[in-house]
Amino acid sequence: MPTGTKGMSTQELTLNMGPQHPATHGVLRLVLDLDGETVVKCTPHVGYLHRGIEKLAEDRSYTSALPLTDRLDYISNMTNNVGYCLAVEGLFGIEAPERAKYIRTIMSEMTRISSHIVWLATHALDLGAMTVFLYSFRERERLLDLFEMTCGARLTVSYPRIGGVRCDVSRAFIDGLSAFTEEFPRRIDEYETLIDRNRIWLQRTKGIGVITAKEAINRGLTGPLLRGSGVSYDVRKDMPYDAYGNVEFDVPIGRNGDVYDRYRCRMEELRQSNRIIRQCLDKLPEGPILADTAPDLDMPVEGGKKQVPEMSYLHASISLVKEFDAFPAGEYYSAIEAPKGELGFYLVSDGNTRPLRMRVRAPSFVHVSVLPKLCTGHLLADVIANIGTIDVVIGECDR
Repeated sequence: MPTGTKGMSTQELTLNMGPQHPATHGVLRLVLDLDGETVVKCTPHVGYLHRGIEKLAEDRSYTSALPLTDRLDYISNMTNNVGYCLAVEGLFGIEAPERAKYIRTIMSEMTRISSHIVWLATHALDLGAMTVFLYSFRERERLLDLFEMTCGARLTVSYPRIGGVRCDVSRAFIDGLSAFTEEFPRRIDEYETLIDRNRIWLQRTKGIGVITAKEAINRGLTGPLLRGSGVSYDVRKDMPYDAYGNVEFDVPIGRNGDVYDRYRCRMEELRQSNRIIRQCLDKLPEGPILADTAPDLDMPVEGGKKQVPEMSYLHASISLVKEFDAFPAGEYYSAIEAPKGELGFYLVSDGNTRPLRMRVRAPSFVHVSVLPKLCTGHLLADVIANIGTIDVVIGECDR
């Protein structure tokens, strides 16, 4: 029991923040031990949104498990799909055509912009900057319209396919996206004009939630959280996939590892994503969008069929699936640079048409674990800034 001045004594207070709280951006619960308004201890609790996605995938074919990945980080659905497809392609030795690689890269960077815009809007709103919220959703709406133009969906897209993409992009899509990329840099400048030198914004972000480069590495942080601490690690640069090896872009890093530096990293990433999209549009090759070697993962290929004339169609189908041996046994891990950090899929195959095991390395789950380090010793009001700076989606935590 801490002792105050003039013989007065104070008592620590335990406060439950969430799981229903607008600033937690989902069903995240923090148990906070407070000494006055100073956080003495922070204990995060997840699990309120658990849906068993990893286990559900083990009871579905490789193709039918794809829509489950939309529901992980539903703000970054397209990159989730790409990460899963790359893992299955690596497991079975499939390579997507060049045009499909460029299209997937374009879609991934559009998703990065959309995700960062949502982060900026909600993070600024939590800290009292409402105008940024209204401005940001203007650009996000245009991106969602382009997604809908291509695949008919705005949120749960399931557009990438194992071995390529579902359908080709139209001329109208390319023209619309080109117009967006020409205008978007000016919009970023508008966002920064609103808050970059705002003294309230600076007081709420500078020197708050500091984490050193060594601590960030030891805690397994990735994405803007790691780069904000000065570590230049980006899966797109260090382990290029799809068309990232054919485009030029910079990896922004911070120096102080605080909320403000992470904000600056994400803002620069918006510009770099726009730069990548423009290069991909200029270099977009002609050709197929789905690999010839991509198997039909729902039914056996022609060579695996076996005639069973005296059996029912259902029994024959079951026998074909059981006796078909086109899917090699093995295990594979593939990682991509999702908007929130390194997103990895680990798959184990026993030669069946369904994965024996699927595990997801979700950046949001890792980043929630750093909240005690960020919040302890800071004021209760700073907890809001620290939740915003890690940019988590609980659907990805409770997978």
